[in-house]
Amino acid sequence: MRPIFDSRDRRYKTPYGAVKSGTKVDLRLRPRRQLGFSRAVLLARFEMDGDRTVEIAMPWTDTDLGYDCFAGRLDTGDYVGLVWYSFRLERPDGKHVDLGEYQLTVYDGGEAVPDWFGQGVTYQIFPDRFFRTHAPDPIGMVGGRSVHEDWDEEPEYRPNEKGEIRNRDFFGGNLAGICEKLDYLKKLGVETLYLCPIFEAAENHRYGTADYSRIDPMLGEEADFTALCDGLHKRGMRLMLDGVFNHTGFVSRYFNGDGAYDTVGASQSEDSPYRSWFNFKHWPDEYESWWGIYSLPAVNEADPGYRDFIFGGRDSVVRRWLRAGADGWRLDVADELPDDFVHGIHQAAREEKPDAVVVGEVWEDGSTKIAYDVRRRHLLGGHCDGLMNYPFRTALLDWLRGGSAASFMETMETLREHYPPFAYYSAMNALGTHDTLRVLTLLGAGDGAGMSRREKSEHRLNKEQRARGKALLMTGAAVLFCFPGSPTVYYGDEAGMEGFEDPFNRRTFPWGKEDKQLTRWFAALGKMRKTLPALRKGDIRYLAAEDSLLAFARTEGKQKILCAANAGEDEATLPLPGKAKILLGDGQIQKGVLTLPPRSAAILEL
Repeated sequence: MRPIFDSRDRRYKTPYGAVKSGTKVDLRLRPRRQLGFSRAVLLARFEMDGDRTVEIAMPWTDTDLGYDCFAGRLDTGDYVGLVWYSFRLERPDGKHVDLGEYQLTVYDGGEAVPDWFGQGVTYQIFPDRFFRTHAPDPIGMVGGRSVHEDWDEEPEYRPNEKGEIRNRDFFGGNLAGICEKLDYLKKLGVETLYLCPIFEAAENHRYGTADYSRIDPMLGEEADFTALCDGLHKRGMRLMLDGVFNHTGFVSRYFNGDGAYDTVGASQSEDSPYRSWFNFKHWPDEYESWWGIYSLPAVNEADPGYRDFIFGGRDSVVRRWLRAGADGWRLDVADELPDDFVHGIHQAAREEKPDAVVVGEVWEDGSTKIAYDVRRRHLLGGHCDGLMNYPFRTALLDWLRGGSAASFMETMETLREHYPPFAYYSAMNALGTHDTLRVLTLLGAGDGAGMSRREKSEHRLNKEQRARGKALLMTGAAVLFCFPGSPTVYYGDEAGMEGFEDPFNRRTFPWGKEDKQLTRWFAALGKMRKTLPALRKGDIRYLAAEDSLLAFARTEGKQKILCAANAGEDEATLPLPGKAKILLGDGQIQKGVLTLPPRSAAILEL
């Protein structure tokens, strides 16, 4: 039986999904004639225009096999924002039925968004732990650092005598080391290298920036940065930097909480040129900080001087490092930055380098995100070109761990309907990041609930857990590399690295001890992503999404690629829509039916 309305069906709504400002959206209702409706009304609430609400008549237009049709047109005009629309169906006796609300995302389509990011593979590196050319000497560097002599040692996870985990233990991974491994990354099919922060900072994660103008000396000098950019560009690859602009470090030339810098920091004098950058509740010892962490004092993003420093000035942070060779910025905690601040970064990036991209860290549906009681404008144009797609990760891992493929499909189809096309295809999709458990550990052993930090430090997957985790990781990776958006690999996942949460997910890369089977699988997937147009920019259509079986096709021109994956304990079958050839993975085709073994995936050309 037909529904009265389906926002994802072009028979009921055209165009599909999010629309550019100025688009006229045609909407149709199809109730059963026996219900006796004589009139229909469309109600549209323009949220970002003071909740202005309009009523639009939907006249009866025709009948179709026992169904009435009512149609109306919603003109978005010059509006940009969310429209919440609903319907009222009325009978001659005055009784009525209400349907809705539904979301319509109306975005500013006046700017062309570079499409290079979403097409290719991204590789995320935590710089201190990837590769070092030598063990550095920390003497003279800020933060009272120590360096592990042995690359294979465990990161420090125990609190000090004050109960603090200081993150001052370093392994010495550097930019020159990354340069040495560019050919390795090239063989994986990597097209974008995303680096966690590289600017001088006291902690090994470098999310508490001490000096935005200087490469951390343990990573190298600006000449090493230039060499890295040149090496990437020579190989047809690009570089994305991590922009941490919501807070600085307690140890920094701006706050200078420990007096390590020769500048007069905000905590040292109320006459400091940086004083207005920070919000003190009681100067100098009480101040706003990120999530209450004293070592990460929050900045006042409304301060004109700070805005000029980050993006407004000719030599601002955003512009300077793009000129130096970077190709884009990932914005840390983007939903904690004011919209106009993000817009300023975006505008500066585009002016400096027209094909630069800005990707934001948001953990939810970015089209409906509310932060600090404000609906955010991340995806309405002129802000973020794409977001870190944590909803993808959550939904995919839920399916891999025993959930239904239907839930994955529903979550992803909701995003596809809500996101502008540029944002959907520029999403940063990942199975793991520096803020999550290692995916192999999660799939093989679970999340470690109830374990002590010592137990987590000592834990390693047993043979059975590792086999299960590997099979599910390979299955999930096939979906990752075939899905719209940039497949993003957290360093070492392709090598079989294990670990629970920070710092166990930030161990050093196991050079010479990689899981060769996993590495070959990721390299094969990367090659396919690089060479098959349908995987780079094709549309998507689901062929199956039930229980353990997930299958979808990507189409670009005459090329159609099918990804079929089985996360279950038993084999699964899928009738194929015509002739097919397996390009990669497991499975057999007999009489037009694909049979997949348990915990496996296949990529086919139709």
